[in-house]
Formats: sequence, structure tokens, C-alpha cells
Amino acid sequence: MRVLLVEDDERVADALDTALRQCGHDIVIAPTAAEGLAYLEDCEMVLLDLGLPDLDGVEVCKRIRFRSTVPIIVLTARAEEIDKVLALQAGADDYVVKPYSVHELRARMEAVLRRTCRCGVGSSAHDPSCATQRRDVIGVGPLQLDLRSRSVTLNRDSLELTRKEFELLVMLVEEPDAVHTREDIINRVWDENWFGSTRTLDVHIGALRRKLGSYEWIETQRGVGFRLGSPPAS
Repeated sequence: MRVLLVEDDERVADALDTALRQCGHDIVIAPTAAEGLAYLEDCEMVLLDLGLPDLDGVEVCKRIRFRSTVPIIVLTARAEEIDKVLALQAGADDYVVKPYSVHELRARMEAVLRRTCRCGVGSSAHDPSCATQRRDVIGVGPLQLDLRSRSVTLNRDSLELTRKEFELLVMLVEEPDAVHTREDIINRVWDENWFGSTRTLDVHIGALRRKLGSYEWIETQRGVGFRLGSPPAS
């Protein structure tokens, strides 16, 4: 996997470069935000330090997310809750506080990839099991999702979805015949360590149904979870 490491501490960057190359990854090191944004194309994951010399890492995260859906893991010494919240709201997929072990980092990289493209660390960019890499656009009937631009159209009309609504809809559309349990959805769309109320999922399902214009788009399997329903007749 091609990993972009945005880190200004040369010792940290060199240590991670060595450790991750031993795992078979191709590492691109950027000591500044400007270089990181310049090297973004073709990278399959970003490891991002927040304390960069030219631009705060949270702003860098926002700019990356504006341009790309590439998974982002923040690696930082900032341990305050507000820093984690701001980074996650800016588009980060995970937040790791220094010091950490390479084993923990590898596990978190694997977990993020499972949630974002359903393929493991080290998988080929052309792995046919990875839907987000195999196709840029997925859909069913008049509903189309562009995974690169994170845009959604229904009957060619654009829908404005939040980030979580989009990821939830992607999960349903990727496997239209599968029933997804509430636990699986929470683990993938939110976080494996999510401790909030499961009512959050119901709120997002309700919002999606309203934006899609029909309850039929998302079926409730009582006692189990949800699945993509049959598109209503136009």
C-alpha cells in the first residue's frame, strides 16, 4: 500500500518509514503540509501529524478530505479530547496519541481499511474485493453514488448528505441483498469503540429515508438491522 506520512520530526518519520517498509508498504514522507497536499495523489492512506511547521494539521485534514476520500489516521502528541473531536470532525478516520507502538499502528491501519474499503493492509490497489477501489460509482436503479467526489444523485437530482449518511448509504448499496446488523453498521460507519446511543443510527436512517423521498429505500429487519430496499416505482 502507498502511504503518505506527513511528519516534520525527522526521527519519527525515519522510524516509521523503516517499520512500515518492512511490512511491505511504499512510504512517501512529507515534512510540511504543502508537500503533503502536493503528494496526495495516488496515495492509499495518510498518516498525519498535527504539529506541522506551515499549517495546523486539522486544517490539512480538512483540505485532504475536501479533495479525496483517502483514509486519514492522525498521529499526534495532542491528547486533549477537543483536539481529537476537531480532527475527527475535520475528516480523520482515526486518532492515535504518541507514544504508540508499530503493532498498534498497524492494527489501526487495518481497522480503518476494513471500515473504509473492506480490504486488509497490504492488499493490492486492484484487489477485486475492494469496492471503493474497483469502482468509482456504485448504485442501484436511479440511485448513484460517486465514491471519489462523495456525491449522490437520485433520478439525476443531487442529494445533500452528511458524511455519516453517505457512508451508511454506501454500506447498504455495496451489498444490496445483505441485511446489515446494527452492530456492523455502528462499527463501520462510526467506530468499533463507539459508546454513544444506538439511537444515533435510527436518526441517520430516518434522515436518509427523508432525503431519498421514500421509506422503501431502506428496509428494517426487526431484531436484526437494515438492508437496501426495492427502489419505489417512479
